[in-house]
Amino acid sequence: MEPIVAVIVGVLMAATVYLMLSRNFVRFIFGLALLSHAANLVIFASGGMTRARPPLIAPGESAPLPDISNAVPQALILTAIVISFSLLTFALVLAFRTYQELETVDTDRMRAAEPMSAGADAGQRTVG
Repeated sequence: MEPIVAVIVGVLMAATVYLMLSRNFVRFIFGLALLSHAANLVIFASGGMTRARPPLIAPGESAPLPDISNAVPQALILTAIVISFSLLTFALVLAFRTYQELETVDTDRMRAAEPMSAGADAGQRTVG
């Protein structure tokens, strides 16, 4: 099962790089969401993936059996899902407000919103 998850993570990371290198701000945000999904899958796979038993300690035992998956990465993923959802929501609101103000989602055209430096001419903008 782990090799399948590794291939899925590789595909998600390739799609993430493709989307985040785009000049479209909305595609960048979708790439950011895919990045969090890929990271969650890596954490999930690190805890072990078995169909044998749930990650519970049997009554009367002091430790789980060796063929049980680790529950800590699964708990971390639940926290990461909440954090990535809040980050995605903030980024989408930021993109919407940016589109309202600048009327573009092209990151190259967004540079017009940068302040001009003191020594620059009126037609030239500097990136600093």
